[in-house]
Amino acid sequence: MRKSIATVSVSGTLIEKLEAIAAAGFDGVEIFENDLLACSMPPEEIRARAADLGLTIDLYQPFRDFESVPDDLLARNLRRAEHKFQLMERLGTDLLLVCSNVSPGAIGDDDLAAAQLRTLAERAAEHGIRIAYEALAWGRHVNEYLHAWRVVQLADHPGLGTCLDSFHILSRGSDPIGIEAIPGEKIFFLQLADAPLLAMDVLQWSRHYRCFPGQGNFDVAGLVRHTLNAGYAGPLSLEVFNDHFRQADTRRTARDGMRSLIALEAELKGATRPPVPSGFAFAELADTGALGEVLSALGFVRTGGHPTKPVELWEQGGARLLLNATGAAPALVALGLESPDPAGAVKHAESLLSPVLPRERAPREARLDAIAAPDGTQIFFCDDSWLSDFAPDPDGRAGGEITGIDHVALTQPWHYFDEAELFYRSVLGLRPQGSLELPDPYGLLRSKAMSARDGAVRMVVNIAQVGAGDIPWQHVALACDGVLAVARRLRAEHPGLLLPIPGNYYDDLQARYEVDPELRRLGVLYDRDEDGGEFLHLYTVTVGRVFFELVQRIGGYDGYGAANAPIRLAVQHSGDN
Repeated sequence: MRKSIATVSVSGTLIEKLEAIAAAGFDGVEIFENDLLACSMPPEEIRARAADLGLTIDLYQPFRDFESVPDDLLARNLRRAEHKFQLMERLGTDLLLVCSNVSPGAIGDDDLAAAQLRTLAERAAEHGIRIAYEALAWGRHVNEYLHAWRVVQLADHPGLGTCLDSFHILSRGSDPIGIEAIPGEKIFFLQLADAPLLAMDVLQWSRHYRCFPGQGNFDVAGLVRHTLNAGYAGPLSLEVFNDHFRQADTRRTARDGMRSLIALEAELKGATRPPVPSGFAFAELADTGALGEVLSALGFVRTGGHPTKPVELWEQGGARLLLNATGAAPALVALGLESPDPAGAVKHAESLLSPVLPRERAPREARLDAIAAPDGTQIFFCDDSWLSDFAPDPDGRAGGEITGIDHVALTQPWHYFDEAELFYRSVLGLRPQGSLELPDPYGLLRSKAMSARDGAVRMVVNIAQVGAGDIPWQHVALACDGVLAVARRLRAEHPGLLLPIPGNYYDDLQARYEVDPELRRLGVLYDRDEDGGEFLHLYTVTVGRVFFELVQRIGGYDGYGAANAPIRLAVQHSGDN
């Protein structure tokens, strides 16, 4: 299907927006009126620029507060409409979006609304223009899509149809099955937006928190299926109002919007799901030499070195960490994901606008293809062949208390958070587990967990903002079967390695759960879920950008100890780590 996007969905000037939208591969645009009014180019030049970029102008919007008004106001509204029709002729578009009236003075009379919309459609037809009538979720009298359709039916004009908007329909909890009762030829346009589920005024929700399909909680795909079943043959068009998108890089946002539509279209076609990673092959960390000591204390051993790169393999149980002596401050720079079909995973990623990164490879080295996550972390798709690149250390052994990598947490720049969710969901096939907002002593931590269905791969993407800056912390969580035993050893042998936890935390913990008093002495944190599953975990101090977490899941616990994150953040900020 043709793909379109409203210019309001991305940042920049109108021309910058058009260039970014074209570069992302869209077929057309909706011109948002404010973008045109602020542009110094006359409509004819905007039309020519769009055509040069290969873009059609599919819609001009919005035309507000037209119908259901007294006669004197109708005359003024028709005069206003005539100016818009002339502008649209110069712009080269033939479809005008008319939103249902939100004015307190609007009259609740469907026959009046229909008669006035018919008059508008007759005037528009003289200019070769059609009218798409949309029910705003906060419309004064018309705020349901089927109500808007009834008004269109009453008006009974061939140049008047309806515009369906997924946000306006789904935010009100309306059942989209009714769309199938609307003849496809009378659905003049379809606008798509997702959104997180929020308990707030619907207007504020719409103006600030919309996002691309796949980044929120709405069943956008289901709504589109109903629309296609009705016979709709127009474009899939994105209309997103989002404060972060308005400040983010224009081209990245446009590309992310296209990714969302590609993924949506694949879902509609019932395309095979992407090869979901089956585990962590490795986590790679930049290192200046400080992390080797930390890993040794945790029980890791150096088991091999790369023949052509300054990279060491460290192992313990099923956990493999690569230390890359880049000279950069310690940071998590890459993840290797075990895949049942590495080539298929790469092909799927490329189809979603995530190209393979250029990488030097010696002739006999294993082929490892990587793509870039939104924050720049490299994601490799692996089978076991990569291990053959490492010359084994004769003194290395891989036993120990740690059994594998439980999850990794990556802190995103604030304007990449929604992009990261769509990336991990569509490119890697991970499913969202829920969003949290947690207090930080100087700001707020926003967190989204994503995982494979079997929990073999778990990712946590965070935004942590303090003042005007982002907190860059990342961490690797290591699974083990006996956190208390590990904590005893580390307290005895490396007492300065573990993050100190305040006694007040344990006073409260004891009151809530009556836990083993030894947790306090060892600095182990505790959480319990509603089903009785338990979570024991502890943290190391931070080195560069990185710290490690040791975790033990008991009784099917599936969370991440989020209730304890504010304690960890407070200690990290305090400088006691």
